Amino acid sequence: MKLDKIDLKILAALQRDGRITKLNLATEAGLSAAACWERLRRLEAAGAIARYSAVIDANRLGRFATVLVEITLKSHRQADFQRFEAAILREPSVVACDAVGGGIDYLLRVVTPDIDSYQRLIDQLLEAEIGIDRYFTYIVTKAIKNAGFPLEIVETPAL
Repeated sequence: MKLDKIDLKILAALQRDGRITKLNLATEAGLSAAACWERLRRLEAAGAIARYSAVIDANRLGRFATVLVEITLKSHRQADFQRFEAAILREPSVVACDAVGGGIDYLLRVVTPDIDSYQRLIDQLLEAEIGIDRYFTYIVTKAIKNAGFPLEIVETPAL
């Protein structure tokens, strides 16, 4: 998908504030409301905007345990990856899962009410026999940065 600087302005504004008004979005993009609306619909139709959501401040909701987990599978056939990924997609406490290259297969971000709940989740995953060979747990003690997609890395055509 080819994006220009105006498309990136629209995406950046939406990433900062998904509830921005159409008029304010047009102003930030330097477009008329109609032209901005047309671009927005094009970006949505092309899948550049996957969904609209709210960023929840978990610290305002209570205390939770956030855990990063390295996972290595026993076997590396396509069916093994699919079985593991299907199980992880069903688990609401796993808020992020990335397949990675290197010494491990997956990196998970897990949020549970406490460490005991996390350990029960790991025990369930191990008993489910979804192919886990090893796992390493890292307790998040402080969140430093949680940002959106870095739009500045997207190349735009020269004007």
